[in-house]
Amino acid sequence: MSAVSHIPHETREVHVKEQIVIKHKGKELTFNLIDTPGIATKIDYEDFMKYKLSKKRSKQRAKEATKGVVEAIQWLDDMDVVIVVLDSTENPYSQVNITIIGNLVARKIPLLIAANKIDLRHAKIKKIESAFPQYDVVGISALKGANMEEFYESLFRIVR
Repeated sequence: MSAVSHIPHETREVHVKEQIVIKHKGKELTFNLIDTPGIATKIDYEDFMKYKLSKKRSKQRAKEATKGVVEAIQWLDDMDVVIVVLDSTENPYSQVNITIIGNLVARKIPLLIAANKIDLRHAKIKKIESAFPQYDVVGISALKGANMEEFYESLFRIVR
């Protein structure tokens, strides 16, 4: 639902789309989708300057991203199910991933882990599965729409 770019923290505020209906193999699921900013432990304006943003724009983006992270965490109180999207080309053991998933477990919120970017050569879905063996992990490519059948099956299994 949000814009995507090569610059981190493109999504800096929560977006809500209501009454989405998914029909899959004779089942129907109606839900509200909450697209939140990625939760990060460190947001530094200097990181944005590496993408040729001005110092002023970088500071503004960092401020907006930080506010978005706080807002995303606050939304967790209203979730029935969370899809945690992880980049399958990155280390799944980052502190932020463990913190997010631990937070969801503590709140007793069911979760599905979507290991995104399986279309890339460096994707390591097995590493994500090893990091979080107690959860459903589904490899997908959001860009190419790959493996959506398995994603929907897992989502319906968790929700019902």
